[in-house]
Amino acid sequence: MAWLVCGRWTKWVVLGLWVVVLAIAGPMAGKLTGVEKNDNSAWLPGNAEATKVSELQKRFQTDDIAPAVIVYERTGGITPADTAKATQDAAAMRRIDGVSGEVVGPLPAKDGQALQTIVPVKVDAEGWERIVDVVDDLRATTGTPAEGMNIQFAGPAANAADSAEAFEGIDGTLLYTTLAIVAIILLITYRSPVLWLLPIISAGVALTTAQAVIYLLAKHAGLVVNAQSAGILTVLVFGAGTDYALLLVARYREELRRHEDRHEAMALALHRAGPAIIASAATVAIGMSCLTLAEVNSTSGLGPVSAIGIVVGLLAMITLLPALLVIFGRWLFWPVRPKPGSVEPTANGIYARLGARIARRPRAVWIGTAAALGVMSLGLFQLEANGLSQADQFVSKPSSVVGEEALARHFPAGQGQPVVVIGDAASASAIRSAVTATPGISDAGEPVIKGDLALIEGLLTSAPDSGEAMATIERLREAVHPIGDAQVGGLTAMTLDINNANDHDNQLIIPLVLLVVLVILGLLLRSIVAPLLLIATVVLSFGAALGVSALTFRHVFGFAGEDTSFPLYVFVFLVALGIDYNIFLMTRVREEAQQHGTRRGALIGLAATGGVITSAGLVLAGTFAALGSLPLVAFAEIGFAVAFGVLLDTLVVRSVLVTALNLDLGRWIWWPSKLMNVRDEPAPAESERDLETVA
Repeated sequence: MAWLVCGRWTKWVVLGLWVVVLAIAGPMAGKLTGVEKNDNSAWLPGNAEATKVSELQKRFQTDDIAPAVIVYERTGGITPADTAKATQDAAAMRRIDGVSGEVVGPLPAKDGQALQTIVPVKVDAEGWERIVDVVDDLRATTGTPAEGMNIQFAGPAANAADSAEAFEGIDGTLLYTTLAIVAIILLITYRSPVLWLLPIISAGVALTTAQAVIYLLAKHAGLVVNAQSAGILTVLVFGAGTDYALLLVARYREELRRHEDRHEAMALALHRAGPAIIASAATVAIGMSCLTLAEVNSTSGLGPVSAIGIVVGLLAMITLLPALLVIFGRWLFWPVRPKPGSVEPTANGIYARLGARIARRPRAVWIGTAAALGVMSLGLFQLEANGLSQADQFVSKPSSVVGEEALARHFPAGQGQPVVVIGDAASASAIRSAVTATPGISDAGEPVIKGDLALIEGLLTSAPDSGEAMATIERLREAVHPIGDAQVGGLTAMTLDINNANDHDNQLIIPLVLLVVLVILGLLLRSIVAPLLLIATVVLSFGAALGVSALTFRHVFGFAGEDTSFPLYVFVFLVALGIDYNIFLMTRVREEAQQHGTRRGALIGLAATGGVITSAGLVLAGTFAALGSLPLVAFAEIGFAVAFGVLLDTLVVRSVLVTALNLDLGRWIWWPSKLMNVRDEPAPAESERDLETVA
């Protein structure tokens, strides 16, 4: 079947088909942002209590509302002129498009040094897209403060505006950063001024096609897409797609040194590298699909989005890229064109020499390497994946956090972000009494009745995103659940439910992904021992990457903690993507072991794949590092941890640990397959000259 994509005339058919696909997909891909859902429902657990309360709240108000809290602060005390200005501003804010409901205030602080005005901002589907404009209009209304006065913006609306600005341009920022990183690494890898363009063009076509497919599913099939999953899609398609391209081009270059006809060389390259590439993509796609079982909507939506990106990227790299390579011919490799009969440079390269050194004492090498990774894993004791407060979500302090600090200096900590309790109207009085009696609640408003439901808002005594506030929500739920089917929602309850759902997702999905990867490796390698060992090395690599990352976040970057979804995301990306390199290596080792035995096959496999896998690791690490260009701590942490983990897996685990295990166990690593019957060749000498037979 390899001839179908690289035949003398079929290559043009393949190119033509992709041109048609691109022409159709291009316009739809540009509309993906328009179907993204970045409101609360896109992030909340689907069946969580706070989610249900959010839906019930719609009966009490036409629009979803997020209050913006404007704080007027003067250290020497608020003057009558300050009050007059705040009153005038409040009147003007009522007329702003996007303000829905009654503007409350200005309300004076007990210390006499501040005023606050609470402005209800409409945040329905349209409002989330233009909340930045609404908050900007509010800022314009307040104008330049008088001398000695500070005007700050706080509350959910201000925080949402800062988040929207952080996500604004995320697709473009990630795309251009990723493109630059991939281009630089490919230029260094290929040392050709032209060849690097073809993998990037193929990845670009794959990304556009994947975005179009996702757009159609989001618009017509209810697929949840948000800015986070759309951004990670870009990184995955370019990172994983370029990895597949590197492996294919490396094998194609090998075959060009053996065959005059480039079409035959590509067919053989696809035939031999194809199973590893397909198995790798299948591992990633199925592993990512496990995320659909997550309770958190943003996580469950990321699963199919990522899987679609990987599958489309695979199709592009095993059809479009081979067609382009054979169309353009050998000159693409200029100035080092692979000629028939020329020496394969990997035979005496750095990885051939590394293998020879490991072969001297393989058991000591793998024990020492595993011990070092274990020590690195001790940093896990510094991991605090308990969620990020509003103040800690951004790399630098945004204006909404400054506003919250000003609000906390003069008003109750929970002001502007009340707890919402909804229950039966007949039990409204009893529910309100239970709310006011709960420790951590300073006050509760009068019940608002709508049909058979009652809504009561409670004021927290602690900051809404603090651990104390979460504990108050748990106490409040215990108090009101027995009364009139009451349920507790609001921002703090949403955060608590998201954290609990993430804990559930970690416990469910991490073991499931391990099982999926283990099964795929077993089917691919037809062994029990090898998959178990490979899984163990990847888990050890994951622990080491997480440990080092936790130490770095705490003592280098100064981050306060990690998001509750951090371990799951890093695990899925590192295990699903990191196993790729073991697949690339072990399929080549298995191929060579059939002729030379496992120990010699391990050295040949390392020498032949070492350079390309290292390049692939650099590309993938670089693309995930691009997440650090965003001003959000959660993205920066995921990007750093995955980038570091990929490099660790590429340079240490796969090159040293796995190779040492292969050399130490020999043919027993294939138990119980028939490959165990292939006797190992005599142990290689330590001289690098003995590796000349690799070619």
